[in-house]
Amino acid sequence: MEPSVQKQTLEEICAGCDNDKHRMMDILLETQRRLRCIDGFSMETIAHLTGSTRVEIEGVASFYSFFSETPKGQFTFHLCDDIIDRHAGLKKIAKALEHELGITMGETTSDGLFSIDTTPCIGMSDQAPAAMLNDVILTNLTPESIRAYIIALRSGVEPIDLPETLGNGNNAHQRLRSMVHNNIQARGDVLLGDVEDNKGLEKALAMSPADIVEQVTQSGLSGCGGAGFPTGRKWSFAAATEDTERYVFCNADEGEPGTFKDRVLLTERPDLLIEGMTIAACAIGSEHGLIYLRGEYVYLKPWLEHILRQRRENGLLGADIGGVDGFNFDIRIQMGAGAYICGEESALISSCEGLPGEPKTRPPFPAQKGYMGHPTIVNNVETFCHVARIMDQGAEWFYSMGTEKSHGTKLLSICGDCDKPGIYEMPYGVTLADLMKMAGAQDVAAIQVGGPSGQLIGRNGFHRQICFEDLPTGGSIMMFSTKRNILEIVDYFLDFFIEESCGFCTPCRVGNIFLNERIGIIRKGHAVPSDIDYLKELSNTIIKTSRCGLGQTSPNPVLSSLENFPLIYSALVRENEDGLDTNFNIQDALEESRRLAKHRSYIYDPDFAEEEA
Repeated sequence: MEPSVQKQTLEEICAGCDNDKHRMMDILLETQRRLRCIDGFSMETIAHLTGSTRVEIEGVASFYSFFSETPKGQFTFHLCDDIIDRHAGLKKIAKALEHELGITMGETTSDGLFSIDTTPCIGMSDQAPAAMLNDVILTNLTPESIRAYIIALRSGVEPIDLPETLGNGNNAHQRLRSMVHNNIQARGDVLLGDVEDNKGLEKALAMSPADIVEQVTQSGLSGCGGAGFPTGRKWSFAAATEDTERYVFCNADEGEPGTFKDRVLLTERPDLLIEGMTIAACAIGSEHGLIYLRGEYVYLKPWLEHILRQRRENGLLGADIGGVDGFNFDIRIQMGAGAYICGEESALISSCEGLPGEPKTRPPFPAQKGYMGHPTIVNNVETFCHVARIMDQGAEWFYSMGTEKSHGTKLLSICGDCDKPGIYEMPYGVTLADLMKMAGAQDVAAIQVGGPSGQLIGRNGFHRQICFEDLPTGGSIMMFSTKRNILEIVDYFLDFFIEESCGFCTPCRVGNIFLNERIGIIRKGHAVPSDIDYLKELSNTIIKTSRCGLGQTSPNPVLSSLENFPLIYSALVRENEDGLDTNFNIQDALEESRRLAKHRSYIYDPDFAEEEA
């Protein structure tokens, strides 16, 4: 593209965001979409137009995986590379793509038409293997379907027109036209059963803000993202601040591999979500709302914007909501760009401010000082949907479900080695054994509860319950049969955390690499008993000294597998009877000296000896 045309395009993009550097995510997303990259010229131009520096722009652009400094193809495939997709045949799909296009992962065809890459998780673990093609989701891929898609694209078919059949429910709506299936396997009494829209909002509008907060508090509702902080208490913190500019943020960035329940709510219950956010705004006195939608769910954006427009037209969003003078509240959608860490609430806020998605130091907490320094409550999709139902049916109704300390129902995303993957709405207290039976899972060796940051449970723990007092989870339930390699799963989870760490603090940035290296040694059968002690000590150090929740939970795959699968480790760890270190490798030991000396060892380098011969 000619520099003058590129500059004009960038001027249009920035003007569309009022040249506001705090809208940097929107500016860069549109730049990537229209120019297919964010190169040096674009960074310089954007910096000038927004009153920023080139360094600031590059810091944001380099943080998110969906931004690229080099041009991507007109059609860009992002293959889902989570452990479920790997087990479902990802390698065959990748080979088919590479064969058909004549390139390898991370490359772009010479004609600039196609690019192929991988991404950690796209929220489609119930219909794997899956991929993103630009803004379109492709599910249940086979080598044959890959070939057919490429032929169609080369013949002029647009990505949105590739699916021959559309998914169920609202996936078939003209605003979505997606091949994604909801796979709702069990409808509970709160979110996925019969729901009347706006009944909760109608009742909330007749109550005082304090009474709304009290109702939510009395219901026992805790945040459904995994941490389980009491929702009413969070809202009360924001409502009690002196600052009158307050914000309501919805965290729709479910990036935990194996989780896809918010995807279904965004598809089938968007009105319930927005109703819950509006109730929250009424409770804390907010006029500004935001839905942070993960980049992998961009296909849902037109659908959600359609719902927002409808609610504005019906007087349920915007000015004087529900006929109440002075109750003004509106919502905009902020797209993410492929960063798992933005699921952490302070990192999400950083991203919305146009910064790299790095967690903020706490205290102060977001409810006291969040977006642009103002009080901000951040709850996830499921939590806001629950709020709307609580206001409709009452606190006692919700409190009566579940266990003594975990109230209501939980949406569970079940996937992996089972006959019926999908969404299950269950009261808290359901056991893993119950879930296995419902999902048609047989010969299960392990269940990962809560995604990579959760717990890997063995057969002796299948009696355990899904609840905050036993096994808390944001919703991810991954089932693995006896044919799966447990340490391969642990290794994948550590790779995931290494890739997704924001890199701010050393324990997380470096410690997870060391954990991964030691797991690799164990998998090769070169470990000694002291390596187990090393894993435990390093894991505890990472947990205690990391800045945010990612680092504080990243060693969990190691620790839970050590606790629940000790025989696997003992089978691979060898006693050191002769006093020699069995994992010592002289070539690895010499590598650092070679690098420093800038030449190879004549004595211990067999490759050098072969070259000389």
